[in-house]
Amino acid sequence: MVLIRDVVQEAITTGYLTICAEERLRQLLSTKYDLEDFNAFMTLQEAAMAGRVRQESRELRRCQGHGDED
Repeated sequence: MVLIRDVVQEAITTGYLTICAEERLRQLLSTKYDLEDFNAFMTLQEAAMAGRVRQESRELRRCQGHGDED
């Protein structure tokens, strides 16, 4: 069974959160999880805000937004 902390560890290790991993986190967060998983998720949020983890979904939106300006 995949845990939130596993998905978070992968993202922090690679510095990148894929769209698939984001979707997996949404699914996992909609179920019961323990304090360790909650803390891992909060760590991921802080890493993303600090720029230590890039989000594929945000990068794609940014690219699509530039196409609209032309």
